[in-house]
Amino acid sequence: MSNRFYHIVKSARPVLVDFYADWCVPCRLMPPILEEVKEQFKDHVRILKVNVDHHPDIASVCKIQNIPAIVLFQDGKIQWSGIGVQHVNDISIALKEIL
Repeated sequence: MSNRFYHIVKSARPVLVDFYADWCVPCRLMPPILEEVKEQFKDHVRILKVNVDHHPDIASVCKIQNIPAIVLFQDGKIQWSGIGVQHVNDISIALKEIL
């Protein structure tokens, strides 16, 4: 997934990455929030989920030390990030700033 991940986040279209683990209870709160963001922004954002247990290399390169972590990429650069359960409004504001 490493090469595929880097190819995806280099896109001009914003990519919202949800770093999570199956054992992480707060991580389970993010899918409905991200679904709402997806509905709000339709084709303007891509949402990608990365399990840190399955892809520790990606988590390490992105300097993910706590989960859940939401990272917004555009053109391969981090535009915004949030640690812990994020609110739809906070993610929406970050997306609106780069769209």
